Amino acid sequence: MNEFLIRLANLYKKESRLIIGLMSGTSLDGLDIALCKISGSGLQTKAEILEFETLPYTDDFKEDVRTVFSRRQTDLEKVTLLNAKIGTLHADQINLFLQKHHLSKNDIDCIASHGQTIYHAPKRQHQLADYPNGTLQIGDADHIAVRTGIITLSDFRQKHIAAGGEGAPLALYGDYILFSSDAENRVLLNIGGISNFSWLPRPASMKPVVCTDAGPGNTLIDALCKMYFHTSYDSNGDIARSGTVNEKLLAKMLEHPFFMESLPKTTGPEVFNLSVIDQAFDKEELSKISKNDLLSTATQFTAVATANAIKAVAGDEPFGLYVSGGGANNTFLMEKISEQLHAEARHMDELGVAGDAKEALLFALLANETICGSALQTNAGPQVTMGKISLPE
Repeated sequence: MNEFLIRLANLYKKESRLIIGLMSGTSLDGLDIALCKISGSGLQTKAEILEFETLPYTDDFKEDVRTVFSRRQTDLEKVTLLNAKIGTLHADQINLFLQKHHLSKNDIDCIASHGQTIYHAPKRQHQLADYPNGTLQIGDADHIAVRTGIITLSDFRQKHIAAGGEGAPLALYGDYILFSSDAENRVLLNIGGISNFSWLPRPASMKPVVCTDAGPGNTLIDALCKMYFHTSYDSNGDIARSGTVNEKLLAKMLEHPFFMESLPKTTGPEVFNLSVIDQAFDKEELSKISKNDLLSTATQFTAVATANAIKAVAGDEPFGLYVSGGGANNTFLMEKISEQLHAEARHMDELGVAGDAKEALLFALLANETICGSALQTNAGPQVTMGKISLPE
């Protein structure tokens, strides 16, 4: 029998497993790599991040991916080639990570690779009667497994869709395992390109667990920064803070059909991009708004949309609000979300996990669940194990 099949079959018996979790988000900042020590499974899971870093992407690579990212029509040859290129690049970055931390491939039990999302298409969005929910992440895991010599699990979102979900958000499973509390209701908010959250009620609460996208995260903010301010993001929200919200534009943007749909739901940059602003105001009206005011309005748009979704789930129940993702570093955005919710926005670090590392850890947890044969009962979303398995040989 293949030695890696034997190793895979025996992994669940180990007292603990070393799993490398990978995450590459829609912001294309770089590859998050988390070396995680995980024991147990399900609600008995214990997890610790031993090492973490983000290896940045080059500008050329980002532009290469953007040629196919969130585009309904694109170059199929480029998609095919990028699938292999991203897998190879991620493998090389993992090998550099191992070398830096004086680890060998034999020290690692498996890799959990999210891949790079290039298109997300729930049925609510595409509205094509003969087609189901769909999502596509590229970065071939066979390239990762062969190039690193480590068993690799990938493509986690497809099982979620096959079992009736929309392929996102998947944060629920790890959030539920690690961060549920008897002492308080919790909202775990992640603000990347898109804003999503897990609502984790106390067991005594009669409310169900919910995990959903809320709407825009950093997508519009970052796009406006690139277009008008020659920077990739609004550091600390300083530019937006210098502007004034245009209430008329904000109100029009909040009329977007996505906000009328029932929770839980998913979305992506395919929906929330600069077209949201263009559709709300014509060019003449937009020309009257200063660039700083436009960015301030986009920031408030994210804050209000996120808060409205959380309030729709939490109702009058008090909760602790813990934030991760790039948006957590935008202090102006955090202030605005706190104002909307009348709740202090705290960093995930307060729960013992660095916010920047959280998503990479969560995919390591999904791989651990698959290895251990678990299908966690969260009472929210499909109860399935996720991830395809690639062997090094």
